[in-house]
Amino acid sequence: MRDILIVVDMQNDFIDGALGTKEAVKIVPAVKEKIENFDGTVLFTRDTHTEDYLNTQEGRMLPVVHCVKGTEGWRIRKELEDLRKTDAIDKPSFSSPEIGELMIKLNEEEPIGSITLIGLCTDICVISNAMLIKAFLPEVPIKVDASCCAGVTPESHENALNAMKMCQIEIL
Repeated sequence: MRDILIVVDMQNDFIDGALGTKEAVKIVPAVKEKIENFDGTVLFTRDTHTEDYLNTQEGRMLPVVHCVKGTEGWRIRKELEDLRKTDAIDKPSFSSPEIGELMIKLNEEEPIGSITLIGLCTDICVISNAMLIKAFLPEVPIKVDASCCAGVTPESHENALNAMKMCQIEIL
């Protein structure tokens, strides 16, 4: 059995760029350490938008241009990018069916023992991906390491952790 670590959207715009927070900056060393010490497959996701972001539903609801493909804000934080060994999964929104489909494929190749998610933002993309993966693989334990996540606010971070816990996602 293999374990999988999914590093969600540890991109410059979410750390100290357009949508950055001090909480996001604070988790970078813990995320780096988690990746370095993880015994299993490590995958990265990358929020990926185009220049017309403000014309999308997400852009109208969150009118802050961020993670435009090819920009510095779109890039994964340098010290984490240096640890990436596979292609990042570019997703046009909070999550993507591609991630669920990839988890099914990987599970068919070799059973997955557990999937742990870390990254940003707990209350948007982490929870979206955790719930999506849980729907695709309901019998695989899904975990979220709270010490390696940050939300839009500390309160929304806690709310997301509690919501995931209610959906049988283990909070570490």
